[in-house]
Amino acid sequence: MPGTRKLGRPTAHRNAMLRGLVTYLIENGSIETTLTRAKEVRALTEKMVTLGKENTLASRRAALAFITKEDVVSKLFSVVAPKYVEKNGGYTQIYKLGPRRGDGAEMALIRFVDLEEKKEENAKDAKEEKK
Repeated sequence: MPGTRKLGRPTAHRNAMLRGLVTYLIENGSIETTLTRAKEVRALTEKMVTLGKENTLASRRAALAFITKEDVVSKLFSVVAPKYVEKNGGYTQIYKLGPRRGDGAEMALIRFVDLEEKKEENAKDAKEEKK
């Protein structure tokens, strides 16, 4: 397991929580959670996207062993991973949101980097500079 954060939970509970968060992130594209959880989820999600880039039976089975929903695995292999074929790592971004109201825990938003939007913005900037 990447990282060494225990997150105040026993091993089985921590693994189940992180599997759920990774599944939810791949399913929805972004989640809001605490900063330390987001940092752990980032490492595990990037590993899953790297598996998705291979698109072999072995990598699909390895992803199914970790991700809790079959339709999310198919989304990973058909939609998410093909976006990042040319990129080596850095598939997610973490934005700090400030402290949580109840206990003051540092909150963060973790989401996938959208490569298409950046390419479109760069193309628009290049056109504006030429004018």
